[in-house]
Amino acid sequence: QVTLRAGAELDAHQVNQYTLILRAACPGEDEVEERLFVQVTPGHVLRCDSPFASAEGDVVQVLADVAPRTPLYAVLPQPLGGLMGFPSPSFLQFRLRNHNTPLTLTRRGLVLAPDNGFDPCKDIQTFRLEIEVTDRHGHNCSGAVKVEVLPSRRPCITFPEPHRAVTVTEGIGPWEVVTQVHARGDNVRYAILAPVAPILFTIDEGTGEIRSTRRLEVTRAHLLVRAYNALHPEDHATATINITVQGTDRQAPRCVPAIFVSQVPETVSPGSTLVTLRCTDSTSTDGCLHYSLEGPPSSLSHFCMEGPQLKVNTTLDYDSEAMAALGFQLTATIIVTVGGQPLQSTRVPVLVTVTPVNEFRPACPNGATFTVPETAAFGSVVGRVAGTDRDYPLNSLEYSLEGGAGPAQPFSIDRSTGEIRVVGSLDSQQQKNYRLVVRLTDTHNDLDLRKRQSRLCDVSVRLQAVPDPLPVCVQEVQELRITAGSPGSRQPVTRLVCHSSPDSAALAYTIVGGNEAGRFRLEGNTLVYLPNDRVEPHPFVLLVEVWGGSGARRRSSVVALVVHVTPRSTPVPPSTTTQRTTLQKEPLVVVWTEAVWHPPAWFVAVLTVSGALLLATLGCMARNLLCRSAPAPPHGMAWESSQGRGEQAAQPPEDQKSSMALSSPSCLSSTQGQCDGHAQDPRTGRDYSFNGVTGAWHWI
Repeated sequence: QVTLRAGAELDAHQVNQYTLILRAACPGEDEVEERLFVQVTPGHVLRCDSPFASAEGDVVQVLADVAPRTPLYAVLPQPLGGLMGFPSPSFLQFRLRNHNTPLTLTRRGLVLAPDNGFDPCKDIQTFRLEIEVTDRHGHNCSGAVKVEVLPSRRPCITFPEPHRAVTVTEGIGPWEVVTQVHARGDNVRYAILAPVAPILFTIDEGTGEIRSTRRLEVTRAHLLVRAYNALHPEDHATATINITVQGTDRQAPRCVPAIFVSQVPETVSPGSTLVTLRCTDSTSTDGCLHYSLEGPPSSLSHFCMEGPQLKVNTTLDYDSEAMAALGFQLTATIIVTVGGQPLQSTRVPVLVTVTPVNEFRPACPNGATFTVPETAAFGSVVGRVAGTDRDYPLNSLEYSLEGGAGPAQPFSIDRSTGEIRVVGSLDSQQQKNYRLVVRLTDTHNDLDLRKRQSRLCDVSVRLQAVPDPLPVCVQEVQELRITAGSPGSRQPVTRLVCHSSPDSAALAYTIVGGNEAGRFRLEGNTLVYLPNDRVEPHPFVLLVEVWGGSGARRRSSVVALVVHVTPRSTPVPPSTTTQRTTLQKEPLVVVWTEAVWHPPAWFVAVLTVSGALLLATLGCMARNLLCRSAPAPPHGMAWESSQGRGEQAAQPPEDQKSSMALSSPSCLSSTQGQCDGHAQDPRTGRDYSFNGVTGAWHWI
């Protein structure tokens, strides 16, 4: 089944035949291909053009000063128009679906301007016309036209004062000017519309002067004056003029009170009576007295007159910016006239002062949560509690902390600004969060200072933990050399110089690695060596961990100590067996960051030559010193033997101090015994062996 696609439009004048290729196949058989030819023949179809037939419709913009019955839009413009396929609109019928428009639709599909034209002084006007088009075969289409009427570019006729009241005294003669009206615009002319046949007054068509036609007596007249554009009479405006002719033999009324001054609270309800005037005139005709108000619009809107009573018209809001701009004082004037004649009037000044009433409670801020580091100094600002109060003066508040400051609440609040400050010690390990109760109290919001309102607000202060700094040692890697003392003794090696923050706890020192056989221990920050009977030199690589802080905030640093222990020399016992001991050494890993400097080539050459010369000079000096030194036997040296440590070495006799080394007996001879000690000559720096019993010695 072949169907026409939805939304497709066929036009025989554009395409009159379509060729469709159809393929079909059954399971297990070959595919069959055939062609289908679809021919499109012309038919009677009525179509509207796309802008007109769209959902929004066509749009036409015209100026407001177009002439009446001006064609604005053609549903079927000639010769082609918005309808396709019809040569003439005489066979078409046009019907307007909506009739709520001043526009006119003709039989030939023309949209005309109103018979009286558009009002040129109005803002943009919009008219929508829904039109249905039908041909003689009954086919139809529909569309819409939106006509936007733009304001005229020329100025419109307007009256600055559309209502005027004029009072004159009786006795004015004919053709005297009573008043003058003025209208804005071009080519302005004036005319009196009502009364149609004026008896007392006439108006100058060009100047707008209103004159009397005869001698005036006490009376009242209401004139309706029109101003229009002489070239465009449809552009016009009207004004009402009330003329009062009053007599000269009456006196103004007298009123009590003659001036009214009062204070009222802002909560006074509308309709309340502020004052009732008692006024009389010379004829004692109270029924002829008229009361009105005048004054600044900002104040006048708050009052109204009901006969002789001055009443509150609107709410007197003391807390508004408009009332504050007026200084909280409202001024007006009550005008009392006799028979509505202003020349026979009395003016009563009115001054009303609005007083504040404390109506609202203070409001707490949203999300009053602050964070402060536990290391904050005394007086540091934690945050500011920004309370609000709708009473004027706005946000006039005092702040206080419930319970006051103390060890459990190390904070204070500024009474006027609401700033919270630190006034005690903070420790996040003891307490991480504080809940403060802040009282907000309003001030200066009522005449009675005792009428104050308050509210309690919850404020959260969270302490931010600050870790203690790492302990810092003067030298993180040290290399030390010591000579072992006697076994069982206590031998200080070095003192670690480390420091942390001033307010942190005392430092703790612990050996965490390299302490073989417990040969070292820490006494405070002093490293102590405990000698044993080891006879071979041995290096120790100690790792000392230095702890600072307390509790969970403890932090540590590691100091590496490389200690070279040289054992105390002992006499070698006679033995023919030599025992070799291989010391097991721990690997020493030292991380050292070294800055490398790459000097230029000439600097390296100069430095090499200078170093070679310096070494040659030092070598010559050392040779000369060695050649001059005598091979005298050493004396006065400390020595070590198997008999005991720390004893005084044997010294040659005084008569042998100046003798040569060849004349002294040698401890290597069989007669002098074995050498049981060694020492160093302080003058020559040479090492020698000696016998502690016979005093014989021998250079090593």
